[in-house]
Amino acid sequence: MFEKMEEVKTQYNLLLDGVRQLSVQGPQGVIESHLDGLQSQVRTFSQEAFAMHKMNMDASVKDAERPLPGCGSCRADEYCDFSADRPRCEKCTVCPPGFFLVAQCSIHADRICQDRDECLEIPNLCKERNQCLNTPGGFRCSGMSEREAAAGKCGHSYFYSSEMEECQACTECDSQPMTSPCSALNDAVCANPSESKLSLSWSGNVDLAKGSAFPEKQLHIRGNSDGSLLSCTDGWIVLHQHGLVWVDHNLALKHGCRSFIQACLRLNASEDEGRDLSGMRLEQQEGKSLQSASVSGATSVEPGHVLYLTLKSATNQCSQDKDDVHLQSSLISPLSLLWLSHDTGAVAMTAQAVASAHYHTNYRPAFRTSSISDPYMVGLTHDNRGVRFRESGTVKFVLQQALYSMGQACISEGFYLLAYVNHNGSSAELTRAFKPGVHYRDTSISLSAATTVDSGDMLTFEILAPAQCNVRYFGDDSGISMLSLVWIPSAMSTALSASVSRKGLPSGAVRNKPLLFHQTSPAVPQVALAGTKDHRDFIFREAGTASVALDLRLIHSCSLIKLTLLQQSGSQGVQPAPVAQQIGGHMPEGSVWASVGLRVSFQVRNGTVIFATVDCVRGRINQIAYDAGSSMSILWTVA
Repeated sequence: MFEKMEEVKTQYNLLLDGVRQLSVQGPQGVIESHLDGLQSQVRTFSQEAFAMHKMNMDASVKDAERPLPGCGSCRADEYCDFSADRPRCEKCTVCPPGFFLVAQCSIHADRICQDRDECLEIPNLCKERNQCLNTPGGFRCSGMSEREAAAGKCGHSYFYSSEMEECQACTECDSQPMTSPCSALNDAVCANPSESKLSLSWSGNVDLAKGSAFPEKQLHIRGNSDGSLLSCTDGWIVLHQHGLVWVDHNLALKHGCRSFIQACLRLNASEDEGRDLSGMRLEQQEGKSLQSASVSGATSVEPGHVLYLTLKSATNQCSQDKDDVHLQSSLISPLSLLWLSHDTGAVAMTAQAVASAHYHTNYRPAFRTSSISDPYMVGLTHDNRGVRFRESGTVKFVLQQALYSMGQACISEGFYLLAYVNHNGSSAELTRAFKPGVHYRDTSISLSAATTVDSGDMLTFEILAPAQCNVRYFGDDSGISMLSLVWIPSAMSTALSASVSRKGLPSGAVRNKPLLFHQTSPAVPQVALAGTKDHRDFIFREAGTASVALDLRLIHSCSLIKLTLLQQSGSQGVQPAPVAQQIGGHMPEGSVWASVGLRVSFQVRNGTVIFATVDCVRGRINQIAYDAGSSMSILWTVA
């Protein structure tokens, strides 16, 4: 109706202009009568349009007295959306950071937000030499470097997004608690009320997958599916939540392959074909004796990411019978996983060790970053030989280094992998791991531990080999020489370290003999030994998630060593239950020392007690080393 009325007005105006400009004399009466007719049409259309508008207004007034048809009664923070096939209540849009409110949300319409133009509102924002460009939720200054952004060039309530290479407005948590404040390079992290858990753990069993063959045998993961965290599908782990994960795989096997077998932990994401997070090489042994190793890795994950385990053969020269690989399937919780919510403020980092073409006795590995979730909090040092931390917190790390050794001294003395913490310019040994040496063999050495760090502290590593032993160190993108770590703020975590005590060392005929420990790290309120002296029990005083790494260096006359970690609740009369178990400690011919260790993550409560025992498999233990290479570290994270 309005369109018709506008057409009549247009015709009337055109005709009126024509009459005024008419130079030729014509019948004035005919023209005037035609003008009168057009005027009457305009009046008629105007009256009809007014009547129609009044009718619609009356209907709207009547409809306002009852709920909208099809939507019913929407909540205060909802509006009725008619864009779909059926009207339905939808949540009102929340204006994102960097946007301001134009119109409030009502029952009829959603909230309207408009981007804030910082370049116009804030004078001299990018100074004279830089041009300011407004972006959705932020702004970009041409020529601004990340170093300038770290110095606070983005200004108050803004942070520099390295991914978008621009300044973005900080998130406001409103009524939600803030777990991590906004900084120069990081947005604020708000606690999500729906995600009550900050850390979780999961454990499962591992078998050889049927039908799988070299050069890449798949291992089959079995376990209860946790609908909120993960599920076991076709022998793989499918993750359902975003966050950070730490994975430990304890395995014991014997094989008939030439050279070595490489045990790998892989991550398969939707955007790529998958990558190795870590890998350990198990060398060929005479007589196909059982060997043990632990494969660990850390990474940031998203829903739909897949974790799986494989065994690789470099030369594919393995026997084709059923006994080419025997995997010990009686271990307890051979695979365990620690999951950390992003709300903890944790950071995950992986760095590839650079290959060394020369032989070294004392070797300090250099790294190049493979992945990192927050480069501001954690990063490599200027010489790439260590990791520097910007803020205080707790760090759990693992370094797995592949090497090739030659010389009889390698077998008799073996290798040490040491970790140092540099604090205020002074470097102190944190812990060390021992690996029996091999001659003309590919092998791997690994070290995992947890410790607290302060702002500015550095974590470095060194590998010690005998003087008459020639060692070559490898590094490539297959995960064989990888440093993985997670850093967690101090408010969310803590760590405790201990060494095997001099007292009560197992000797003679040993059956499930408990180990005694001496605490080497400062006291923390969440977990401690049972007393001030040497004790066997570690007691947790607060519920959370624990991640344990235990490494022993020992001398024995057994065929193998069985190492078990047990857990006991605070209830009286309850028998301890095994948490994890490892079988290994084979002593190669000519070697003096052996090593065995395990790694596992599990939930703890207030009053939970854990302790470790050793058992001699077909033989007896003569002695356990109490110092270098025998240690236990515990990472505790709030639940």
